[in-house]
Amino acid sequence: MWKIVLVVLLTFTGASPAWAELNVVATLPWIGSLAKEIGQDKITVTTLVKPSQDPHLVEAKPSMILAGRKADILMYNGLDLEIGYLPLILESSRNPRIVPGQPGNLDCSRYAQVIEKSTSVDRSMGDVHPLGNPHYHFSPPNMLRVASGMTDVLAGLDRNNGDFYRENFKIFSRKLEQRLKDWQALNPRGKKFVAYHKLFEYLAAEFGLRIMAYVEPKPGIPPSAAHVEGLIDIMKSSNPAGILTTGYYGRKEAESLGGKTGVKVIILPADVGAMEGTEDWFAFMDKTLTSLP
Repeated sequence: MWKIVLVVLLTFTGASPAWAELNVVATLPWIGSLAKEIGQDKITVTTLVKPSQDPHLVEAKPSMILAGRKADILMYNGLDLEIGYLPLILESSRNPRIVPGQPGNLDCSRYAQVIEKSTSVDRSMGDVHPLGNPHYHFSPPNMLRVASGMTDVLAGLDRNNGDFYRENFKIFSRKLEQRLKDWQALNPRGKKFVAYHKLFEYLAAEFGLRIMAYVEPKPGIPPSAAHVEGLIDIMKSSNPAGILTTGYYGRKEAESLGGKTGVKVIILPADVGAMEGTEDWFAFMDKTLTSLP
């Protein structure tokens, strides 16, 4: 009899958020950072992709599948950025809580205002995302929308702590409002840049930068010698303020181009934790914007 009672207790203890913290699995570091802002000590966060990894090239690992199996909620970027590993995690984890259509499946992009959607895409265009540019974590208004969506989902899954999540969102919102004023005061508006990859379009749209050319001739396609020569001519005539790239790809090509043109290479963090002093999303944006000339 006592064995039966113990099994029942363990079953309900493992299933109910009222008994334990919500187990959040985030694909990318910025998602984990926002989740922690809202959930704090009411959730545990496991992040699948390291800040030093190119999110386009990640492959599924057994540890990711195990994390998915234990998750109460899976939060991901969407727009096919995780296409190389997320479907396998969803299938192999066999966790009904995180399948599409369930409250535990959170596609953060559904809250974002997405740019660069394409109605027709083929391989000749390079590594293009037909659903839109997936790098919306450089957009403060989008992060506010995503945080609001996270709040609703967490409060729905863990009703006992709903007010706690909603209060944390209010704190996050007020903090973002103040920091946005600080970032806008840096005034990068109107400055021209060359970028290695189409990573900074949301940053440009929000803060008025102009990305005038790309080191990649097409997304995901390495530059040819002819493309580089043409780019050098453009840069010499237009005098951009810098070449934007990240630590995990494009640095070598950007530095070679900078050496040939005298244009400064600016290494920006691609995600939270990618550089020293970017331990959360606010610090990530601080580093990004203060690195611009």
